[in-house]
Amino acid sequence: MGTPTIESEEHRALRKAVAVLGSRYGREYFTRVVAEGAHTDDLWAEAARLGYLGVNLPEEHGGGGGGIVELSIVLEELGAAGCPLLMLVVSPAICGTVIARFGTEEQKRTWLPGLADGSRKMAFGITEPDAGSNSHRITTTARKDGTDWVLNGRKVFISGVDIADATLIVGRTEDARTGRLKPCLFIVPRDTPGFGRSPIAMELSAPEKQFELTLDEVRLPADALVGDEDAGLLQLFAGLNPERIMTAAFALGMGRYALGRAVDYARTRQVWKEPIGAHQAVAHPLAQAHIELELARLMTQKAAHLYDAGDDLGAGEAANMAKYAAAEAAVHAVDQAVHTLGGNGLTQEYGLGSMITAARVARIAPVSREMILNFVSHQSLGLPKSY
Repeated sequence: MGTPTIESEEHRALRKAVAVLGSRYGREYFTRVVAEGAHTDDLWAEAARLGYLGVNLPEEHGGGGGGIVELSIVLEELGAAGCPLLMLVVSPAICGTVIARFGTEEQKRTWLPGLADGSRKMAFGITEPDAGSNSHRITTTARKDGTDWVLNGRKVFISGVDIADATLIVGRTEDARTGRLKPCLFIVPRDTPGFGRSPIAMELSAPEKQFELTLDEVRLPADALVGDEDAGLLQLFAGLNPERIMTAAFALGMGRYALGRAVDYARTRQVWKEPIGAHQAVAHPLAQAHIELELARLMTQKAAHLYDAGDDLGAGEAANMAKYAAAEAAVHAVDQAVHTLGGNGLTQEYGLGSMITAARVARIAPVSREMILNFVSHQSLGLPKSY
């Protein structure tokens, strides 16, 4: 399970360095944090100190000057070590990217240095109870009141709101020319009056909690709006494409960790004369899982390179494909790993059982695999829509 040769020497060095960091924490650290109901603050702080959290953000605002290529490497390698940081998907990848591309100079000065050095976090709120995967049905609205904005609505399954200094909320404003609603993004500080949150009980073993948000006459100053009021979908997808790429990296890391545990076990577990890994019924499914992960990684790299090159259209297609491929590969790898270990695969000692649920998250969020297949059938193949 070596490093792909198509990567630059710099990227290979980054992978190696992050892998070393991840190995100092590992799955035991991650499991202990979850059991204690705590957060991965120690790992987050050290990753920040080493410059990994803001590797994709502009140098003039404290970042590393790289892109989603570099940030996805960081997340994948931490995941492969058994200690992924979900907030990497949200804070620097989605929110940091949107603010870096479309924020005002004041917003960049206010938020980017903190997102880069880990001292501040930002959550992202788009999903709604009645909208599902249809962003056109978002009902959170923002209306002008003098120079202020007033937001009303609900969000659901929003990660890390309790540890975030603010949430980047996707709302809809009325276009004065057409009367139609268009998406816009607003920075809502955590303690803003009218901004409420309640935890959602989840069957997931993760340090990051999920929340339902309520926005009840949330009043924001004019400078809470990110970017141009008329940019709409362009700004939104500037965050959604990195989200899909980073979700793919998250899934790849998880799949690699599970496969690594299974391979180690298959090499040493002896029931008959030879270790079980010598038997094709065990070896071939693991080989297939490895192939699937490597193929998904190639598509993830393609998507990240296209995004960093400024090809938003090409990145959109590749990001969706990468997220789909990585999620399927991760689910298969985790399932096969558990199967390889048999009863041991469900023990706390090996830490794979909890990953069965976690792996399915990549199939569901931030967009379901069925909606990705819809996207590919419509946008890539030109087939008619069913909705």
